[in-house]
Amino acid sequence: MKLLAKFLASAALVATALSVHAQELKIGYVNLDRVLRDAGPAKAAQAKLEAEFSRREKDLTDVAQRLKAASDRFEKDAPTLAESERARRQRDLVEQDREFQRKRREFQEDLNQRKNEELAGVLDRANRVVKQIFDQERYDLILQEAVFASPRVDITDKVIKALNGTPK
Repeated sequence: MKLLAKFLASAALVATALSVHAQELKIGYVNLDRVLRDAGPAKAAQAKLEAEFSRREKDLTDVAQRLKAASDRFEKDAPTLAESERARRQRDLVEQDREFQRKRREFQEDLNQRKNEELAGVLDRANRVVKQIFDQERYDLILQEAVFASPRVDITDKVIKALNGTPK
């Protein structure tokens, strides 16, 4: 309900501004999802993350495959094993799985942290570009979220082009 009330208040404010200054208001819209998908810095950040984490991901995949093979081997051998050997191998498998799960969680946490860091950098650069366009082209309002936006006010391509041309 709070979100709906906030939206309605924003819509009323924009509608009031439009009715008062219909001829003077210059509005732009930026599709942030497209910026984060198509802009060069976003693609570079994604490639950097893939390079940084691909080795660990491959190692985890290898461990998972070895663990699965050991589990399958245990299931196959279990009926013929002595009770003590079966219990020992089962404990080993449980311990290996626990260690694998811990490493997988650490990997996911590290990956998420780095994604957030890289995303923050790209967002900061994108916001600086949007601000620059806002100032240079004398916009009154630039939105990053909208239910509907006409291609006439969509400046996403302009933002992406500017981002692709700006150094870090």
